Amino acid sequence: MLSRTSHRFPAILLGLYSVVFFFLAINPIDRQTWFVENITVIIIVGTLLVLYALRVRFSSTAYALMAVLIFLHTIGGHYTFEKVPFDWVTNYFGFARNHFDRVAHFSVGFYAFTVAEWLLAKRLVANRFLLFTYPVFVIATIAMSYELIEWIYAANADPLAGAAYLGSQGDIWDAQKDMLADTLGAIMGTIFFFWVQGFRRLRTLLSQTS
Repeated sequence: MLSRTSHRFPAILLGLYSVVFFFLAINPIDRQTWFVENITVIIIVGTLLVLYALRVRFSSTAYALMAVLIFLHTIGGHYTFEKVPFDWVTNYFGFARNHFDRVAHFSVGFYAFTVAEWLLAKRLVANRFLLFTYPVFVIATIAMSYELIEWIYAANADPLAGAAYLGSQGDIWDAQKDMLADTLGAIMGTIFFFWVQGFRRLRTLLSQTS
């Protein structure tokens, strides 16, 4: 067990996700896009359930941060990310496109918090530099791999479904901006982890690995 966490909180999050998934599975804008987008979410949720059953458990903060992406991605799968009702943000800032996908990509970076928590619990790093950079590199690598998978799917799928799945909205640099959002989210997630743990406590814990 990595961290003490209430059994109730992960169960509440799972219950909320189940309700959201059920309602957003009804009449999505594009069923094929909904199916493909939700594969990612189901893999994440399934992995967390398996880890929980194996007694690999994280803090309530980590579960809350991971849930942000799960809920945002489920919403994006229902509407397709391009068509999520996000007009109030788009109009307020005068954006030329719907940036809901950027928000979701930024939340991918929150998983860096969980990676850092796991590294610290397992005593796999010996200094704060590695504890900060490794989770960021992990998220950046996953982001790059995901963009490649998206591109391969879009290149081989039905043109309309592929375009809906990519959600680039005519931006030729969409993939690069998505990866940047992932990485910035990872940096913020790791900074938040350091803040939650406290620099002094981290120094003490890391010194125990050497």
